[in-house]
Amino acid sequence: MLLIYTQKITPRIIYVFKHVCTGILGISIKFTTKIEEFIAHEGMKLSYGKQPLGKELFIQKVDLLTEQGFSEVEIKVQPWEDSVCFFSVPEASALPFDIFAASFYLLSRYEEYVPHVKDEAERFPVSESLAYQEGFLSSPVVDKWALKFRKVLEERFPDIEFQPRIFEANAVMAVENIFAYKNKGVLRSIAGLNRDLLQFNFNKVFDRIKVAFRVKNDPFNIFGELIDFIKAYRLKMFFMFQLSNFSIHDRNINYNRIPGRSVIKYVGDYAKVGLLQGYYAVRDLKSLRTEKIRMENIVHSSLEYVLNSRHDLGLPENYNNLVELEVHNDFSMGYPDAMGFRAGTCTPFLFYDINMEVTTPLLLHPYVFNSEIYEKAREEHVYAEVKKALNQVKEVGGTFRAIFKNQDFSEYSRPAVYYNLLKQIYEIE
Repeated sequence: MLLIYTQKITPRIIYVFKHVCTGILGISIKFTTKIEEFIAHEGMKLSYGKQPLGKELFIQKVDLLTEQGFSEVEIKVQPWEDSVCFFSVPEASALPFDIFAASFYLLSRYEEYVPHVKDEAERFPVSESLAYQEGFLSSPVVDKWALKFRKVLEERFPDIEFQPRIFEANAVMAVENIFAYKNKGVLRSIAGLNRDLLQFNFNKVFDRIKVAFRVKNDPFNIFGELIDFIKAYRLKMFFMFQLSNFSIHDRNINYNRIPGRSVIKYVGDYAKVGLLQGYYAVRDLKSLRTEKIRMENIVHSSLEYVLNSRHDLGLPENYNNLVELEVHNDFSMGYPDAMGFRAGTCTPFLFYDINMEVTTPLLLHPYVFNSEIYEKAREEHVYAEVKKALNQVKEVGGTFRAIFKNQDFSEYSRPAVYYNLLKQIYEIE
C-alpha cells in the first residue's frame, strides 16, 4: 500500500491517483493530510504538494487538482525522454512535471468544457485538441507516463509489486441499419428505388428487386458471416444496434419488426450487444430512456453498453444521462475522423464530471480506430497506420479498440480489406 500525503484531499486528487496508481499500475493507495501519520509510516509513501516534507518520494503539484470548475489553462508542451509532458515543475520533484494534473487534464476532457470552435456537426473537433496541435494524438501518453512513474517507484521501493498489463484487442460494430432494403416499408422502398434510378445506380435497383423477391440476401445483413468469424477464432466483439425513431437524422428500421429483432437476438447469442444512440438520444434523456427500454425488451437484460452514433460526447449532459439511467459502459471516446487517443489513454477509465466535481460509475472505453477514417484510403496505408497504432498500444499493455460498421463488410464496401483489418487487430495469422 502506498501512503500519499497531501495538504488537501480533493475529488480530483482521489480520482486521478486511483486511476494511475490502482487502475493502471495495480497498487493500492491511501491518502492522509496528517504529517504525523505520514512521517510515522514505515512503508511506501509519497508526498504531493508544493515542497517535500523531508527525503520522501515527492511529486510537486500544480494547482489544477485543487481547483474547482474550469477556466482557460496555459499549457506548454515539452519533449520528455521518448514522450512529451506538460505542467512542468522544478527539479526537486521525482518527475519533471505534475503527472497527475496532466493525466487529469486529458482524462477529464478538460479542454472540451472550455469555449472552443465546434465543427459543422456541433462537435468538438480533433483540430481543437491539445494532442493534435502538439503532435501527440497518436501516443497513449497517460499510460506511458504511468509506466515511467512505475520505474520511479521501483527504484525507490524495490519490493513493490505491480499488476501485470496485458494487451487486448476488440472490435465494435456500429449498426445503424440492419438491412439495406429489407423491411423498409412500401413508401420508403419506392422512394429509394426512384432515387437509385435518378442516380443511375442500376446495380442497386436490381439488388432491391432481388431482395424483394428473396432471390438475394440483403447486402447489409452480414451478421451470419461475422458470427462465423467470431466462432472460428473465438473472438470478443461488440455490436451496437440503433433503435431510435425514424427521422431525418436516423433512418434505421422499425424496432418492432420481427426480422430486425431476430437479428439482434441471434447476434446476442455470440457477442456482446448494446445500443447505438440515435441523434436525439445524445442530448435528450427521454429519447435515450425510450431507446434503452426498447433494447432491454429485445434482449431481456439490462443495457450495459452504448456507442454514440454522432461521435459527440455532449459533455457532461450525455454522460450524466447514461449515469442516471444506470448504463455502465460507453464506447464513444475517440475521434471519427482521426486515429489516436482522444483522452490520451488506451485504458478504460471512469468519467469525471467537472461541473459537479464527482467521479461517476460510468466506465469509458476509448477507441483508437474508426473505419470512417479510411473508407477511401489505399489498403497499404490503412494497414500501416493500424500497425503503428497497435504497436503503441502493445508497448503499454493497453486495449486496442476499433469501430466498424456492418456496411463495411457488405458488397457495397471493401469487405476483404475490413476482414483483413480484423485479422490484423486480433492478430490472426
